[in-house]
Amino acid sequence: MSIALTPGEVADPYCLRDGEAAAVLAGHPWQRFAVLGDSIAEGLGEPSPGYPDEPWVDRIAAELAELRPGFAFHNFGRRNTPSEQVRAEQLDEARAFAPDLALVACGGFNLLSRSYDADAVEADLQAIVEGLQAGGAVVITVSMFDGSYSPAVPEEYRPAMRARLHDLAERTQRLAGRLGTVQVNLIGHPASQEADLYSADGRHGTRRSHAIAAAETVRSLGARVRRDQP
Repeated sequence: MSIALTPGEVADPYCLRDGEAAAVLAGHPWQRFAVLGDSIAEGLGEPSPGYPDEPWVDRIAAELAELRPGFAFHNFGRRNTPSEQVRAEQLDEARAFAPDLALVACGGFNLLSRSYDADAVEADLQAIVEGLQAGGAVVITVSMFDGSYSPAVPEEYRPAMRARLHDLAERTQRLAGRLGTVQVNLIGHPASQEADLYSADGRHGTRRSHAIAAAETVRSLGARVRRDQP
């Protein structure tokens, strides 16, 4: 049984189609799903009319659970958590959960700081991914939507924010290539410039952005399932 779509999702060209998740994830092997990171991982976001008021990672977990009885999910993500703290605290907690699938979304909180160190964030991401992989997990990495397009971001801050977001996305993409993660690339998504993707705080997404992010992650996982099937 597939999860029912809301009216907003049905009308949105970027969201899942009816029955799509069940079809692309059919035969997936994962039984234990962990999420690590900052507020993006935690799932903060404003409601969007016509879309479920549900964080993206919860939706991904629900779609996976539909196909695997006994499926377990734990979200370790916490707002205002820099990558070094995710590495120092959440990684060990997640490894104790023994996931065979994990999603890492961090670094976004770091780049809001004047003292942002891109090399340090990349090193943290690599250590987190490698630690999860050493425990047997397939790891999902993510580049965020380009939040510099948010109407709440003052014009004078947009160029610097855009540069940091794209640099982090490029670093994450290269990391994914080196380590073989399932990479979900949202930075260049065609909806990225649409104002209704972003919350009034200028830092997070609306539930429409969560629905789109969930759809893209499900599709990326589906591609991994097809790749690994004999």
